[in-house]
Amino acid sequence: MKNPVVPSWTESTRNLFKPVIVLVITFAATVKLSQSLYRYNLRRRSRARSGTMSSSSSSDNGTGVQARRRSRILSSKLYFDIPNSKVPLIYSSAYDITFLGIEKLHPFDSSKWGRICGFLLVDNVVDKNCIVEPLEASKNDLLVVHSEAYLNCLKKSANVAMIIEVPPVAVFPNCLVQQKVLYPFRNQVGGTILAAKLAKERGWAINVGGGFHHCSGEKGGGFCAYADISLCIHFAFDRLNISRVMIIDLDAHQGNGHETDFANDSRVYILDMYNPGIYPFDYEARRYIDQKVEVVSGTTTNEYLRKLDESLEVSVHSFDPELIVYNAGTDILDGDPLGRLKISPDGITNRDEKVFRFARKRNIPIVMLTSGGYMKSSARVIADSITNLSNKCLIDTGKNMTAT
Repeated sequence: MKNPVVPSWTESTRNLFKPVIVLVITFAATVKLSQSLYRYNLRRRSRARSGTMSSSSSSDNGTGVQARRRSRILSSKLYFDIPNSKVPLIYSSAYDITFLGIEKLHPFDSSKWGRICGFLLVDNVVDKNCIVEPLEASKNDLLVVHSEAYLNCLKKSANVAMIIEVPPVAVFPNCLVQQKVLYPFRNQVGGTILAAKLAKERGWAINVGGGFHHCSGEKGGGFCAYADISLCIHFAFDRLNISRVMIIDLDAHQGNGHETDFANDSRVYILDMYNPGIYPFDYEARRYIDQKVEVVSGTTTNEYLRKLDESLEVSVHSFDPELIVYNAGTDILDGDPLGRLKISPDGITNRDEKVFRFARKRNIPIVMLTSGGYMKSSARVIADSITNLSNKCLIDTGKNMTAT
């Protein structure tokens, strides 16, 4: 098993230093010491493992790992029965991140998820009582994909600060970081995992959150601390009797996390449509993309949608999935500071409609995750897109349902 890797800063970090430069310089020595100790401990643990586990590594990395993973999945409480009065729209107020205003130092709108649901409620697209609230993913759930060493690295605030790209977080007690940052993420992970069960039962599910596609089992980064997509798929394998999953990743950034986790895994087909000129520049992970579609900076709506149509048509003849995980990032919007593409709000609506039509026409259960999007307007755009899916009868948001 590879050692966990502490993530490096990405492009958005450069924009953060101006307002926090004094604080960062003050605590730079502390952060550097924490990183050095972390790397030292990793090397020491690695040497210890190589000396004590070499004789049993082959069997332990095979059936033993699979048995432990399956046992954790089967004992998880994240799958639970949902009454028919609920619709497969998943959200909890615990998703939203508020951290003494520090969250505003990152371009990501950390209240986006609540604002999406707020728009849907005001627009009478869904009733509040019909929304499904997930459970928080436990440590045992996270160990299905993540190593103990990686989860332990999240107990150091400096490591979390680098993952979420907000330097001042490094100086706060980790108990506060767990409560204000990682707890919301773990709730979103629970939502993504539950979404697959709902999709299998109802044909579709939308987690108004999740899509942490830069995180793999051993490494976080790019505002992604937990590998919810990989976890969702492994749960589906063992609990839903699913053996073939297609990931359609249409976030502007390459989904290097799930690509790393499912490298050379024939059960998972990855269609990734991304801007190659922006983070994460993970050329190793690109080798594991089954269908790579690159859209360069400045790509406009018509060109983007044309490439999407072509890509979906190719995938029909390449793979026959039993579940689609759709990573529907809105950082492709024109004006997004990190995505650098020029897709209109209507283009987002058309994109989501195309993917849902693709799945629904073939009776393939589909899970949608909201993923990246670094403008305040993203929440409104996502809500409008979900409304369109409802109006086109591609999803049933239960406007005429009454809770039991």
